[in-house]
Amino acid sequence: MQPIFPRTTIEETEVSRLIIGCNWISGFSHRTFSQDQMIKERHYETDLTVKILETFLSYDINCILGLFDYDGHLTDAVRQAERSAGKNMVIIDEPVFPVDDTPEGRREALRIIRGSAARGTKICMPLHSVFEQLLNKNTHRIDRIEDYLYMIREAGMIPGASAHMPEIVEYCDENDYDVQTYIQIYNCQGFLMQRDVEATARLIHNAKKPVLTIKSMAAGRISPFVGLNFVWNTIRDQDMVAVGCFTEQEAVEDIEYSLAALQRRMPGNFH
Repeated sequence: MQPIFPRTTIEETEVSRLIIGCNWISGFSHRTFSQDQMIKERHYETDLTVKILETFLSYDINCILGLFDYDGHLTDAVRQAERSAGKNMVIIDEPVFPVDDTPEGRREALRIIRGSAARGTKICMPLHSVFEQLLNKNTHRIDRIEDYLYMIREAGMIPGASAHMPEIVEYCDENDYDVQTYIQIYNCQGFLMQRDVEATARLIHNAKKPVLTIKSMAAGRISPFVGLNFVWNTIRDQDMVAVGCFTEQEAVEDIEYSLAALQRRMPGNFH
């Protein structure tokens, strides 16, 4: 029997602390165009994605983060994996919608948010490029974010905020916005981070809500042993780590590296 991965809660929803990331399923390598194409070609058919999800579910890793509107096959893959494993998954969606302060812009945002809910999303975290357009460093506010958080609540989902800019986390806390979790880039190399590693660690430890860290291996620039040991040992017990995997074998490795880091032991030998 596989070990059960540790859990945390977002509002009242229980999720595994290891989150299934979808960049290496949907085609976002953060490396080259050719590698983006390689990912898309491999995962053009749903079956290979289902195998990755089944691998995570075998450890009761039950939460997936992705751009479900962009990658139309993700929802089907989740449903197939749920049926085969006999377990339900928690979907964290990162929709992209306009934030134009016009009736047309608000209608389109509402349409996209409701579409996310219709796909079975539990936690809605608009992609970082959405709320970052509204951030005002002078007033320490995120203009009109409350309108979109209300739309997310009204659609029956838990609101969150994906953030590359650390100010998103700080201003959500400072203004007590209805944001129940945040995404923040965090890795020992500082890859794509807008503050240094030490400042980002402080940001995570000071956050009022659980933080979902991404890019722990800097899109393949850091080995899993180094990247995952660093992140797991410098975040809080309520925080999470998203990992992207190209194959089910990579999923097994990342799960074992993560369990070993949490249990303060050496990972098993894969050779």
